[in-house]
Formats: sequence, structure tokens, C-alpha cells
Amino acid sequence: MISNQKVAFLGAGSMAEAMISGIVEAELIPAEQIIATNKSNEERLQQLRNKYGIRAMKREELDFSSVDFFILAMKPKDIDEALSSIKDKVTKEQVILSVLAGIPTSYMEENLNEDQQVIRVMPNTSSMLRESATALSPGKHTSMDKVILAKKLLACIGEVYVIEEDKMDIFTGIAGSGPAYFYYLMEHIEKTAKEAGLDEETARQIGSQTILGAAKMMMEQEDTPADLRKKVTSPNGTTAAGLAALEKHGGGEAISEAIKGAAQRSEEISANLNKKIVTQ
Repeated sequence: MISNQKVAFLGAGSMAEAMISGIVEAELIPAEQIIATNKSNEERLQQLRNKYGIRAMKREELDFSSVDFFILAMKPKDIDEALSSIKDKVTKEQVILSVLAGIPTSYMEENLNEDQQVIRVMPNTSSMLRESATALSPGKHTSMDKVILAKKLLACIGEVYVIEEDKMDIFTGIAGSGPAYFYYLMEHIEKTAKEAGLDEETARQIGSQTILGAAKMMMEQEDTPADLRKKVTSPNGTTAAGLAALEKHGGGEAISEAIKGAAQRSEEISANLNKKIVTQ
């Protein structure tokens, strides 16, 4: 059951709103069992209360004992303050679910109670449309029952993938940065189409629908991407000519390097952020 769970958001930014919107629309949890909190921005809390019919309050007004999932949704730089403010108010039966980029489960465990259940998640920007690819990685003390509940909760903003935490950086390289790769591709589709006399809006619609359809076909079939590529490529045909141009100009290598570069930068940012937090 998830409808009997009570969820409190510590932080009320855009990611918190995306999740609140998804939960309310999917009717996973009654609105009165969803609480948004922050430290001082009462106007923002009022907006969320009026828009979604949830409860909203300052953090110090929250009855911590009544909450099942605490969702950390503030800025990563505020993690220490948030953890210290809840450490003496939560129990190991309650779950701390963090959407904060770069903060490992081990850091949260070290700064909370012994055997505290924590889960690290990473949605991407498509969560606003409930089409996110979201990674979920549980801490070492988190029960499988809580992981299942968390997965059901996060499904309100898209597809959820349970992965090992040391794979978070490559996930970022693919899913976190992936929307930008697509937008970059669409920029060049529009540019080339315009040069050929096709207006940008039409090119944008054609390109988006083509990629959307191809992705759906791949997700609904068992064929590998390589198998599908071969199936749609006739010898000496137009697709073969286009692929040959991509290979000539290093298209495949560029994609691989983009993912690797984003993953490496994710690793660096996490290391620098953790170092900064520890030395504060």
C-alpha cells in the first residue's frame, strides 16, 4: 500500500513541485497526506497549498512522528543544516529520500541516526512532464519494502530504475545530460532543414516525432539498437548514406565521448561538493 503513506518535502523547489504534481494527479496518496515545508518562504508554500490542495507549513511546525517518507529537496549546499535539524526527530523506521545531486547515501547515513534508512534518487528534467528517467539507489540499511514503496512513489514522474550507487555518474551522463543531447541534435536538424527550404517549426515537429517513434519502437521490441538500425538500413539506400556520413564525421565516437565527459564531470562535482561540505 502507498495510499496510507504520509510524505513530507523538506524544500519546495521545482523538483518538489514536479513530484507533488505527479503524486496528486496519479492519486497515489491523498493530498492531505502530502506536506510541503521550507524554512521561511511562506508565499511559496501558499502557492503549493492553493494549487494542489496539500498541506504546507514551516519546517518547525511539522509533526515529524507522523511522516513515513521525508524527501530532501532543498539545495545541496543546505544538506548539513537539513540533516542536523531532523537527526533527533526521525526514527530508523522512517525513510530519508534525497533528490540532491552529488550527496551519497553514506554521507547521509553518517550524519543521521544509526541504521537510518536512506535512499538517493536522481530524476531528470522530464519529470516536469512525468516522463523522467529516474535512478534510485538505496542505502545499506534500507529495507526492500521501503525500496518498493519509494519506486511506486517515484513512478508518478516517469520510469524508475534501481541501480548501484557507483553507477550514478554514468546514469547522469546518459539520462541527466541526455535531454541536452537531443536538443543539440534538434538544433542541427532545424538548421539543415531551413537551409533546404523547410521551415523550422515543421522540421522541429518532424524531427521530434521521428525520434519519439523510434524510441517507442525500441522500447516495445526485444531487438537491440544495432539490430533495429540494420533493419531500417537498405544497402546503398538513403539511410545507409546518412549513416556513412555520421561515421565519417565521428558521430558514434562523439556520442560516447559526450556521455563519458558528462559522467566524469558528475564525479568531479560530487567529489568537490562532498569535500566542501566536510570542510564547512
